[in-house]
Amino acid sequence: MPATIFDSAVFRNVYTTEAMRTVFSDESRVQKYLDFEAGLAKAQARLGIIPKVAADEIARHCSVENIDMAKLKDATERIGAPVLPVVKQLIALCKDDLGEWCHWGATTQDVTDTATVLQIKEALELLEREINGICDALAALAKKYRDTPMAGRSKLQQAVPISFGYKMATMLAAFERHKQRLAELKPRVLVGEFGGAAGTLSSLGKDGLKVQGELMKELKLGRPAITWHTVRDTFAEVGCFLGLVTGSCGKIALDVKLMMQTEVQEVAEPSAEDRGSSSTMPQKRNPISSVYVSTQTALVRQFVAALLEAQVEDHERGSGPWEIEWIVLPEIFMLSAGALSQTRFMLEGLQVNAKKMRENLDITNGLIMSEAVMMGLGKAMGRDTAHHHVSDIVKQTVKTGRPLIELLAEDKEIARHADRKKLEELMDPANYLGVAGEMVDRVLAMRK
Repeated sequence: MPATIFDSAVFRNVYTTEAMRTVFSDESRVQKYLDFEAGLAKAQARLGIIPKVAADEIARHCSVENIDMAKLKDATERIGAPVLPVVKQLIALCKDDLGEWCHWGATTQDVTDTATVLQIKEALELLEREINGICDALAALAKKYRDTPMAGRSKLQQAVPISFGYKMATMLAAFERHKQRLAELKPRVLVGEFGGAAGTLSSLGKDGLKVQGELMKELKLGRPAITWHTVRDTFAEVGCFLGLVTGSCGKIALDVKLMMQTEVQEVAEPSAEDRGSSSTMPQKRNPISSVYVSTQTALVRQFVAALLEAQVEDHERGSGPWEIEWIVLPEIFMLSAGALSQTRFMLEGLQVNAKKMRENLDITNGLIMSEAVMMGLGKAMGRDTAHHHVSDIVKQTVKTGRPLIELLAEDKEIARHADRKKLEELMDPANYLGVAGEMVDRVLAMRK
C-alpha cells in the first residue's frame, strides 16, 4: 500500500511527475546497474581482458525483466546493498559459467554511483524541458506586458510604479541564468565512476584506465580524472542547483499568492471548473499551484542540506553518509519536477488583470507618485527642499484623505514651478517607469 506522497494514488501527480518517478523507480535503477555491467563487459572484451563470448552472454541478459525483484529485495535486506544481489542473479542467468567474467574489477560503489549519474542525466533532461517552458512563458508575459504599469512593492507596501512585464522579466533573467548553470554543471556532474575496491583499479593492473575510458564511452558519460568514491561535491552541486531553481519557483509562487489576494486581484492562477473552490465558502477561488510550489521548494531546501551532509565521508570508502544520497537525491529531483511542472502550468495560464493593476495605483490617493513629484520639482526647487515640501503635503493627504494632486495644485510654492498640467504629467504612473521597458528588451534579447 502506498505510504508516501509520491506513491499516493491521490497525490502522486501533484507533487511530482510520472516521468520523474519512473527515472527513480526500482526498475530504472536496476536497469542502470545492468547497463553498467553490460558496458563493462563490452569494454573489457574490446580490450581483450575478458572473452568476447562472455561479454556477449553477459550483455544478452542485462535487462531488468530478467531480474527477480522479490529475490532482490530479500537479498538486499541481508547484504545491505542491491548491487551484489543483482550481479549474482546475472551470473546465474549466463550459460557455461560465462557469467564468472561479470563485474570484473568493479566494486559495488562503482555500479551504484554510475547508475545514479545515469539517473541524474535522464532527470536533468526532463527538468531542462520544464525550465525552457518556464522561460518561454515568462518571455511571453514580459513582452505582452512590457509597458503595463502596476505598483512596485517594498516590504509589502506600495513603493513606485513598475511594469508587469518588468516583474516577469526579472524572473526570466533568473531562469536564463539557471539554464547557464545547468550547461556549466553537466560536464562536472555527468561523470561516471570506476575505481575498484579503494579507487586505484589495482585489480586490473595497468589496464585500469583503459577499461575506465572504454566503459565511459559505452555509457556516454564523462571520464573522471580520479576516483571520487568519498568526494561527493558533484552530487552536492546538482542538489544545490535544484535548490536555486526551485527557489526561483518559490519566489514566483509567493508573488502570485500575494497578487491573488481579494484586496489586490492583479493576477489569478489558471481557471477550471471547481479549481481552487472552498468546501464551505462559495465565493472563494484559492491559489492551488502556487501553494504546492511553496511546499515543494521548502522541502527541496531541507533535503539539499542533507545532501551536503553526505559530503562528509570517511577515508576511501565511507561508512554511512553515502546512503543519505540514496534517500534524498530522488526526493530532491521528484519535488523539483513537481515544482517546475506546477510553475510552468501556472505561468502558461496566468490570468493578468491590467485594469486592476491600474486601479491599485490609485488607492493611496496619489502617494505612490510622491517620489516622481519630488524628483520633478527638485530640478527647480532643489532636491532636498522639494523632498521636505512634498513630504509635508503627503502628510496632509494621509491626514485628510484628499488626493495628492489637489493639495499639490493648491500649494503656492509649488505653483511657482509647476502648473496643474505639469503636476498631472508627474503624477501619471506610465510616465514613471524609468527604463523598465529597456530592461525587459535586454532580457528578451539575451535569450538563446
